[in-house]
Amino acid sequence: MSKTLKLEEKDKATVSSSGIDLSEKSRSASFYQQDSHTKLYQSFQEGIDILSTEEALAKYPEAKEYYGKNFRLLNRDFPQDTEGGYFIRVKKGKTIELPIQACLFLKAQGFKQKVHNLIIIEEGARVYLITGCSASHSADEGFHLGISEFFIHKDAYLNFTMIHSWKETVSVKPISIAYVEDGGVFISNYVCLKPVKDITMYPTAVLAGDKSRAVFNSLILSHPNSLHDVGSRVILRGDDTQAEIVARAVSLGGKVIARGHVKAENKNVKGHLECRGLILSEKGQIHAIPEMETDYRDVDLSHEAAIGKISKDEIEYLCARGFSQDQAQSIIVRGFMDVSILGLPDVIKKEIEKIEEATLKGSF
Repeated sequence: MSKTLKLEEKDKATVSSSGIDLSEKSRSASFYQQDSHTKLYQSFQEGIDILSTEEALAKYPEAKEYYGKNFRLLNRDFPQDTEGGYFIRVKKGKTIELPIQACLFLKAQGFKQKVHNLIIIEEGARVYLITGCSASHSADEGFHLGISEFFIHKDAYLNFTMIHSWKETVSVKPISIAYVEDGGVFISNYVCLKPVKDITMYPTAVLAGDKSRAVFNSLILSHPNSLHDVGSRVILRGDDTQAEIVARAVSLGGKVIARGHVKAENKNVKGHLECRGLILSEKGQIHAIPEMETDYRDVDLSHEAAIGKISKDEIEYLCARGFSQDQAQSIIVRGFMDVSILGLPDVIKKEIEKIEEATLKGSF
């Protein structure tokens, strides 16, 4: 496997806009797949296994046990005609300070990328993982299907951030399930600031272990002619489990359907849903659809939602201080889509803030 990656300058910029640092100075391990071909994987720290899923299935007997396991547990089918995807395993007790990164890139025109990813965080391990998904300027009419299975073992911690940087002609369908054991923590962050044709995703986390926790955060900027049907589901199965689903959506003319579902399958559990939306165009649409389900009385489930437009007073206040109307809108939206809710280390937080600022500058 080559340790160098050569990309066109335009593709480098697109890949960087999805949070991938090709210099690798701020990453502990890297994976890169273009269309169906794995181009790069390497680890710079002990305790990390990173390679393609196909190679992992051939190399590690236990990988076969993980493959499809979460779907079988929920009696759900999944597409099996996949090519590639990444296998990432962090060994027991390891704390990985720098994030692991994985990039799934569409290059060929009309290509249908279908991958299956396996992410295993062993007992007591702690790690940040950032996945950047993007499409080349030449990848018209592309399609991306990403199947991801997460296994968060006892007292393990995973902060997973997925940044999408697609284009107006690409359709996207991620399908993922996380299984969390006793004391485990799974934080899933989704950031989509660029145009996309349509994206449909409804990831599920199963809190099977006692005192486990899941958090889903999403920041969405929906451009004209884009459709985001995005949601999250958490099943509170273990005792004293907690879940939080938080969505921030801004429509510049696109349509956003923000779904959330918390299901209590045990007593003494807590769940909260929150959706806040801003509509900046007469053609923009945001639908908030919260769902809570329980068979028990002794649970604490709640939700709140608010959708509106930017206050005229806020715009006038900033304009009176020398900002143009477009600059004022950008400042307000940037504050509304505050990346601090993602709970990221500074190195990733600053990168996402740069991407957000660059995107907003060209959106008004």
